[in-house]
Amino acid sequence: MFKPLVLSLLLISAPITALASGFAIFSPLSINRMAQTGDTPVARQVLHAADLARHRNPQPLPRVHTEGTLPHQGIRDQSIAAEADWPAILNLALAWRISGDDVYLVALSGYLDAWFPLYHASLNPIDETNLDTVILAYDLTADRLPSATRANMDDFLRQLATGYIAQARLKKDHGNWQSHRIKLATMAAFALNDTALINGAHKVFEKHLANNLQADGSVFDFHERDALHYVVYDLQPLLMATLAAQRHDQNWVQDVTPEGATLGKALDWLTPYAQGDETHIEYVHSTVKFDSQRRDAGEPGFSGPWDPQSATQLFNLAALLDQRYAPLAARLGRPAAWMVLGQ
Repeated sequence: MFKPLVLSLLLISAPITALASGFAIFSPLSINRMAQTGDTPVARQVLHAADLARHRNPQPLPRVHTEGTLPHQGIRDQSIAAEADWPAILNLALAWRISGDDVYLVALSGYLDAWFPLYHASLNPIDETNLDTVILAYDLTADRLPSATRANMDDFLRQLATGYIAQARLKKDHGNWQSHRIKLATMAAFALNDTALINGAHKVFEKHLANNLQADGSVFDFHERDALHYVVYDLQPLLMATLAAQRHDQNWVQDVTPEGATLGKALDWLTPYAQGDETHIEYVHSTVKFDSQRRDAGEPGFSGPWDPQSATQLFNLAALLDQRYAPLAARLGRPAAWMVLGQ
C-alpha cells in the first residue's frame, strides 16, 4: 500500500513542468470537460476501480510475456497479474481528472515510478499492446507529474515509437502484429509531439493498409486464421492509431489502398457478422497450429460460432470516428470508460 503523505510531499516538492507538449488521444479540451462527468454511473465505476488500485501495491516486472503461450506456461500467469496494473494506472488517471483529488495522482505516480524505468520495451507488440492504457493515462497526468517521472515516461515512449516504427519498416508482416506495432508507435509519437515520428508512423500505417486490406475489405488475418476474432484484433489497433491522428486533425481514416480498400470498407465487411445477419464458425480452416492448440486446451473463443459482442469496443471506437457506426455500437454494448469520459 502506498504512503500517501510521503508521496504527496514528493509530488509537491518535485519540479512541475507546464502542460505536456503532446498527447495521444486526450486533448486539453477533452481533459477539461472530464471534471463535469463526476456524477455519472461511468465516473462512479472508475472511481471505485481507482480506489481499489490505490490500496494495493504495483506488481511490476522487467518483462512480460503472454504471446504464444497457453495457461500456466512460462511467465504467462505472472505477466497477466502484472499487466493488471496497466488499466489500473488509467483508472487512477481518470479518477484524478474526474474528482480533482490528488490522492489518485499520488497513487498513479507510485505505479509509474515502480514500472518505469524497470520495464523497457520488449518490442513484442502482442505482449505490449495493452500499454495503450498507460499512454492514455500519461495524456491525462503528464503536466502534473514530477520531472523525473516524466523523463522516464518520455524515454519509454520514445523506445516504443522508434522501436516499433523501425520494426514495421523491416518486417514483412501483413497481419495483426503489424497493426499492434503501428498502434503503439502512433500513440507514442503523438504523445511525444514528435513530427518525424508521427510522419514515420503514418507511412508504415499506409503501407500496412495496402498489405493487409483486401479489395473486398477483408483483412489478411481472416484468410490465414479463418476467424473473425482476428479481424477484430487486427482492426482495433488500427482504429486506435486513426483516432490519435483524428484528434490531431489528421484524417487517416480516409487513406485508400491501391486496391481501393479503406478502414471503413473493412468495418463494413465485418458489419453483417456484428449485426447477426451472418454467422461464422471460428478457426475451422486456420493454417496456424497454435489456434488448434488453444482450442484443444479449452480456451474460450477458439471454436464454435463467433460472438458479435467481442466486437463491442471495435465498433465503439469506429463510432468515435464515424457516427454511422453508433447504432451498431450501442446495440453491441457499452464502450470502455475512457471513451465515454474523453469525448
